[in-house]
Amino acid sequence: MRRALGFLTPIGGASTPTPAALPWFPVVGALVGLVVGEVWWAASRWWAPPVAAVLAVLADLVLTGMLHLDGLADAADGLLPPVSRERRLEIMRDPRAGSFGVAAVVIVLLLRSAVLSSLTPTPTTPLVIAALWAMARTAMAVTAVVVPYARQQGLAGAFIGGSLVPVLAVAVPLVAVLAALGTDPHVRGLLAVAGGALAAAAVVTFARSRLGGFTGDVLGACGVVGETVGLVVLAVHA
Repeated sequence: MRRALGFLTPIGGASTPTPAALPWFPVVGALVGLVVGEVWWAASRWWAPPVAAVLAVLADLVLTGMLHLDGLADAADGLLPPVSRERRLEIMRDPRAGSFGVAAVVIVLLLRSAVLSSLTPTPTTPLVIAALWAMARTAMAVTAVVVPYARQQGLAGAFIGGSLVPVLAVAVPLVAVLAALGTDPHVRGLLAVAGGALAAAAVVTFARSRLGGFTGDVLGACGVVGETVGLVVLAVHA
């Protein structure tokens, strides 16, 4: 659990990731999402929807240390321009953000804020946010298990050799129960999770076609995109 916290958040201190941390990814995601959802719901009692939405987005950035958002920026800079595979990996190592990365981050933050400000949270809404955040970390864990690592060495490469069974054994019931309990009708939350999972899978598939595998930045990008698309599906008018 501590290693999963250390890899996915600034909490828990720096630690070397191992495959044993992967089954804890959905749990960490659920905890982060639950806090974000609670901040959103509590803020909506005091402020107008746009303010509550921005505070929820800010809470997520604080709890994740903007690690996944940074991965999205680096992945967008490396995957989107028409360059060679070697050049893509080189770009993704560059700490500076390019135009593709800046655009991706701005679009995601605006979209998240717009979606949250368009919804009225209830006391159970934090549960579906927890489900979406758990789904996103599950996508990261599944990717680390089933997709080849694109670099010769790197931090995320430490997850190679993990098993899919314990990850899914934790994630499937956790995500399903949270999604169902967090929305009325229950299918709404389940559809949001399914939409987010498909979006995360699309990011990983695209990255594999461009890089031949995944990197740590790809993990961050698939998680952020999965969460965001899940929120968009959640906001679809009935």
